Amino acid sequence: MRQRILNSLFSLRSSNVRSSSPTCISDSESVDMANILIIYSTTDGHTLRICQRLRQVIEQQSHRVTLCSIKDWRAIDLSEFDKIVIGASIRYGKHSPLVADFVTRNEELLDSKANAFFSVNVVARKPEKNQPNTNPYLLKFLRKISWKPKQLAVFAGKIDFPKYRFFDRLMIRFIMWMTNGPTHPDAVVEFTDWQQVEAFGRRICDM
Repeated sequence: MRQRILNSLFSLRSSNVRSSSPTCISDSESVDMANILIIYSTTDGHTLRICQRLRQVIEQQSHRVTLCSIKDWRAIDLSEFDKIVIGASIRYGKHSPLVADFVTRNEELLDSKANAFFSVNVVARKPEKNQPNTNPYLLKFLRKISWKPKQLAVFAGKIDFPKYRFFDRLMIRFIMWMTNGPTHPDAVVEFTDWQQVEAFGRRICDM
């Protein structure tokens, strides 16, 4: 009788230990969390804002995101990241030369990972120029490099005349006049489709 009681107590104790043990994360769950780098080239700060929105969307899917200026990429170890995304703004029809230089120096590494590139320019405000295969600035950039990004996107940028230096304000107002855009010297117009940005963030997660 005594032995049966001891056996019962031992069984009860073992059951309690098993039920209170911590839940383990499976290998598949840990593999799903990616380490993502977003490198940005921004002129007036709007491309950085887009990158910050992308980070917000991606982190909601439990991935890790690091933002890095194109000027500082040498300070990080690119090989540590599972995915690399590059975003670059346009000024006077061109991306910063630092972007092409980064791509050229790291093309082999980029090709070994999931990767993406997006361009931010005001001409993308026009429906006929807001896709990767119709945006002239993105197409021009891709012709200059041999790298073929696995994902592409184009986002319309922002006009902020009060923020520009005197020469830039004159030149951009002239460009806007030529392209039927806003020209008032106090105009601040954001053309970015944020739903489009968020959709691209989800695409990055799925790469």
